Amino acid sequence: MTVEEAQRDMRHGMLGGFMGQLVSAILWFASAVLATWGSERWAIALLVVAGFFIFPLTKLGLLLIGHRAGVSKENPLNALGMQAAFVLPLSLLLVTAAALYRLEWFYPAFMIVLGAHYLPFVTLYGMKMFYVLAGVLVSAGVLLALYVTMPFATGAWITAAVLTFFAFLGRARVASEMAVS
Repeated sequence: MTVEEAQRDMRHGMLGGFMGQLVSAILWFASAVLATWGSERWAIALLVVAGFFIFPLTKLGLLLIGHRAGVSKENPLNALGMQAAFVLPLSLLLVTAAALYRLEWFYPAFMIVLGAHYLPFVTLYGMKMFYVLAGVLVSAGVLLALYVTMPFATGAWITAAVLTFFAFLGRARVASEMAVS
């Protein structure tokens, strides 16, 4: 299997990251709602704990929309997908440190590590849009942490909206590719 074939298998099998980003967006929206109208601590707990279930929920979501949930077992990029997935839980220590120093840095710090987490997706899916997604999330996180004073939940609302936009952008790209092939 060539790199291009492996990337195509990944794009088609995971719909260009659509379901994973949509599940993540829903989680960020739920956290934003809790942070806005409930408890900041519960909002943080929801995002962190539920985040561990994004991959199984992604697979379930793909099955629910009638799409094969996954890629070929022979795909050499499967290992890269697993490695990219572990970036976030390992980075939570840094997010925690930032939030312990200043609670309002929780979402911006998470946005920065989430953006960094998306960089390997460029290679994983062969889709340059993940450079843009990473850049938007990292830039917004830095701006919110260092230069803009906004309500605590702002980063969660922004991240949810950005993830939703890029989920549908990736799905549209893959749908047009699949229609041609």
